[in-house]
Formats: sequence, structure tokens, C-alpha cells
Amino acid sequence: MASEGLTSAGYIKHHLQNLTLGFHPENGLSFAESAEQAKEMGFWAVHLDSMFWSLFLGFVIYWVFRKVAKSITSDVPGGLQNFVEAIIEFIDESVRSSFTAKNDYVAPLALTIFLWVFLMNFMDLLPVDWLPMLAQTIGAAFGADPHHVYFKVVPSTDPNVTFGLALGVFWLILYYSIKVKGVGGFFGELAFQPFGKAGTPVNLILEGVALISKPVSLALRLFGNMYAGETIFILIALMYSAGWAMGLFGGVLQLGWAIFHILVITLQAFIFMTLTIVYMDMAHQEHH
Repeated sequence: MASEGLTSAGYIKHHLQNLTLGFHPENGLSFAESAEQAKEMGFWAVHLDSMFWSLFLGFVIYWVFRKVAKSITSDVPGGLQNFVEAIIEFIDESVRSSFTAKNDYVAPLALTIFLWVFLMNFMDLLPVDWLPMLAQTIGAAFGADPHHVYFKVVPSTDPNVTFGLALGVFWLILYYSIKVKGVGGFFGELAFQPFGKAGTPVNLILEGVALISKPVSLALRLFGNMYAGETIFILIALMYSAGWAMGLFGGVLQLGWAIFHILVITLQAFIFMTLTIVYMDMAHQEHH
């Protein structure tokens, strides 16, 4: 794609633009052909690429675990069963070390978050041009202008996805905070800690900021790290259009960054999972 008439800036913008479907003030229900059109579609526009890949990867997790569950054996387990059991044991140890209350839903939640976020991050290791070029080819077959066909394949580089995950965790925090402590206990923590009744205004500000910062930090940390990693892959890909010497150097850089990025994508999934467990543990703690 870098060699098809796009400037370097255009190439980068093209790769960072989502396939957006929404109601445009002039065109009605349509696909956005530019970032400006996507902005004009407003809040209810849908990023179809992020939606597709996040749901597809979620289905992959479901399919693999269902397959293992149906064929599980206590005799000589296969490689896939050993792999799944190792992941479950790792998640179980993480929950036991960070979650002190009793809630049978926390471990499945942690398992889902870790695997889902990891797979979404893992899409960052695919060559940056392969799937976007395939999408352009399919779009051209249906009469679309290839330069106006956008396709981002890393859902976690979309803040809509990361905030969606974080808000889901946030609602669980609120639900269990109220369920365990009661409405009075939950709002009492916001109003009377850490400075008691005399410091209620300050308490509300401090505790309110601390509460809201949980989903914001979860979403922005994941988005920022993955967006930066994807941008670096795109910048390296530009080197392939600058001659064989720069292309060779870019290949070395890409391999090195990909190896390092394996650690990044795993660490970000682990951090998101661990913070979720910690926040859920805090929601279950009663303060007297």
C-alpha cells in the first residue's frame, strides 16, 4: 500500500483509520471515506473492523475452550488440553493471590479478560498490509474506491474497544460495591473517607476521582501502549518503499520490534486482568 501513490503521511493515516459505518448528514447511512466524514457521523457510528475482530476473537476463545471441555480426559491429555489447563492454573493462582473475598465469577472474568485482550493485542503481530490490502481487494470487487476502504485489525488500538472493556469492569465494580456494602455503605465510603464527616466535601472529590480513574486508567493504558506499538510497525513498513537497503534494515527492525512486542502484548493483557482483580477485591472490602 505504501507504493500505491500514497504519501508517507497518507499511508499512516490510512492504516490508523477505522472502517466506519454511520449516518452522514449528506450521504445517509454509508461508509466513511475519510476521517472527517467519520467524525461527522457522530457518536453512533460503528467501527465495523473493531467490532468484527473483537467478536471473532471472542468466538475463537469460546470455541477452543468448548472443544477442550468436550474432549477432556484424565488419562493422557493432549497438547491443547495441557495448554488450556496451564492457562487456567495461572489465572487461578493470580486470583487467589489478589482476591481475598469469595466470588465464583471473578476467576472466569479474569480468564476471559486475559485471553480476550491478549488475542486482540496479538493481531498487532500480523504484517500491517496483509489484511488491509485484502479488504481493499474485496472492496474494489464491489465497486468501492480502494483508497477509501479502511481496515484496522487490532481492536485494542481503538479507544471504543478499550473503553468498552473498562466500562464493563466499572459497572461490575459499582454492582458489587453496592451489593456487598449496601447503598449507604458505598456512598458512606465516598463521603466519609479518608477524613471523616468533617471532610465530606474533600472526601467526595478525592474518592470520586479515584473511582472514575479506574476505568479511565484501564482503557487509556491499554489503548496507548497498543496504539504506539501499531504506529511503530507502520513506520517500519514505510522503510520497505525506500529501496532495498532500507527495506533490509526495516526487516531487521521489524523482527526485533515484533519479538519485543510479544512481551508488550502479554504484559498489557496481564495488567488489565490484574487491575480488574484488584478493583473487584476493593469492591468487596467493607470499611467500618
